[in-house]
Amino acid sequence: MKFCWVTLTVRDLAISAAFYRDLVGLKEARRMSVSPDLEIVFLGEGETQVELIWNRQAPAVAFGQNISLGFAVDSLERLLPLLAAKGIAVHSGPFQPNPGIRFLYVLDPDGLKVQFVEHRAG
Repeated sequence: MKFCWVTLTVRDLAISAAFYRDLVGLKEARRMSVSPDLEIVFLGEGETQVELIWNRQAPAVAFGQNISLGFAVDSLERLLPLLAAKGIAVHSGPFQPNPGIRFLYVLDPDGLKVQFVEHRAG
């Protein structure tokens, strides 16, 4: 068994797809219009993807406070100006619990915590 994707129901497919594509760097793998009220986009390459579902008929989107998605980055120092340029505030961090790792959190357009992790030699 292997992990295939995580599904997120979103309020605005264009805004959420842009966040995961332009900030996180996930490429759009496929897009489906299931009906006039339901669209699905898969983002990412390789084994694990992010599935975004926009459903006009769905109730408001809500995520638990203890759920986050984590993405590896080469450098938090290079990420911070990109966040600022896109108007995305740091939710919390950066944290460095040990010499080998640093991370911070932002919120995606629907309020889900997204963690950016820098693995450091040391």
